[in-house]
Amino acid sequence: MVNEKEMFSANKKGWDERVETHLASELYNMEAFRAGKSSLKKEELEALRDVQDKSLLHLQCHFGQDTLSWARKGAVVTGVDISSEALKAAREISSDLDIPATFVESNILDLKENLEGRFDIIFTSYGTVGWLNDLNKWADVIQHFLKPGGTFYMIDFHPFVWMWDNQRTKIEYDYFKTEEPIITHEKGTYADHDAELERTEYSWNHGMSEIISALLKAGLELVEFKEYPFSNYNVFPNMKAIGEGRWVFEELEEKVPYMYSLKLEKRVK
Repeated sequence: MVNEKEMFSANKKGWDERVETHLASELYNMEAFRAGKSSLKKEELEALRDVQDKSLLHLQCHFGQDTLSWARKGAVVTGVDISSEALKAAREISSDLDIPATFVESNILDLKENLEGRFDIIFTSYGTVGWLNDLNKWADVIQHFLKPGGTFYMIDFHPFVWMWDNQRTKIEYDYFKTEEPIITHEKGTYADHDAELERTEYSWNHGMSEIISALLKAGLELVEFKEYPFSNYNVFPNMKAIGEGRWVFEELEEKVPYMYSLKLEKRVK
């Protein structure tokens, strides 16, 4: 039986091995990013309009594209990720582009042991809580690092899309979290399905009620909850474009949710 430490170690290894492929991928388009293009999408930019001079903590930041995009908009940024290789790349990009940023290596659930301070904004996006087994601990970490009056914002793929098998031919996984993790043996990566990468991954499905309840239980106040009938990324099998930067499953079109977003605030006592 694989224990929790071994599962997170295996996932870290998988993310370390993805970095080189992702940096070279069309999805991340590093050439455009280095030339000044933001990696942030319309939804998060509208949700967090004013970040000038505000401290922003980016959880699960990968190699820091979004982190540095927030810095370009004036935020004082700190990015956190479990992957040492991703953070090595993030620091190199930050230095090359002369964009100030701090990057911290940590499992999000252990962040209290690896980071000090409080932040005006905490941000996380696209492929987040599915890598975490304990959302109550996750929410407590967010509450801990958020300043009173501060904002937590997340946007992610909807739990509905994680119910499908990897080829998206049938519903295979529970909508709700189960006792055991979902164990999959993966090839390639969402940014390059033909990449020569192979790994075992451990993940957890979390329904919307579990996600929202964990944040409310931690003492945060819900300001906004949205669901979206499209995906900002073409990262699932058999998707079709319905407009610039928007994709849906061919047979389901805009009849189901593909993404959701949450905005919560920490009450001022």
